[in-house]
Amino acid sequence: MPRQSYDMHLRELQDELLVLSSMVEKAVAWSINALRDRDLDLARQVIADDSKVDGKCIEIEEKAVQLIVTQAPVAGDLRLILSIIHLLDELERIGDHAEGIARIAVMIGDEPPLKPLIDIPRMADKTRDMLKRAMDAFVRRDTAEAIRINAEDDDVDALYDQVYRELLTFMLEDPKTITRATRLIWVAHNLERCADRVTNICERTVYMVTGKIDGLRASNY
Repeated sequence: MPRQSYDMHLRELQDELLVLSSMVEKAVAWSINALRDRDLDLARQVIADDSKVDGKCIEIEEKAVQLIVTQAPVAGDLRLILSIIHLLDELERIGDHAEGIARIAVMIGDEPPLKPLIDIPRMADKTRDMLKRAMDAFVRRDTAEAIRINAEDDDVDALYDQVYRELLTFMLEDPKTITRATRLIWVAHNLERCADRVTNICERTVYMVTGKIDGLRASNY
């Protein structure tokens, strides 16, 4: 395969990865909207669309493996393709977390809200912002930005701790709220794990560019 054509296939792989990332980001947003608005139809749509995310992952992985088999890439090109395959797993898992939130929204149904949702949507917004910027950094090979985004996971962790403490207070003061509070803790935990997956994307960006994972904390698996 001529180098020009090979480079085109590499760009197409990255473009497809960004499409997948957009699908996953939308799933996170829709799952939180469904929870906040008690929109069961939207929640069920997120659940149904998860199969599309899985299918897209398989499609991209097959193309990546085909490039490895036919072109035997080395050095930076090999790290790029292997990193793309690695990111597929992270994005697929973020999609799973979004699906999990949607299933919780269906489980809650039209129960009266325990409290107005404030910090949970903030967690979702922060996580989505981190994801979009992390994917942009990956495509641009911007290791400095990847390291900055990685550090922002502390902000999501702080919001999770705040949500957990507040909901625990509800449960202690009124045991009748335990079920509703526990479900919201599950939602917050899913979002916290989404942000952890974003830090793995940041780590992979640094590895792809440098061949090393320096300046970042241990992976969140």
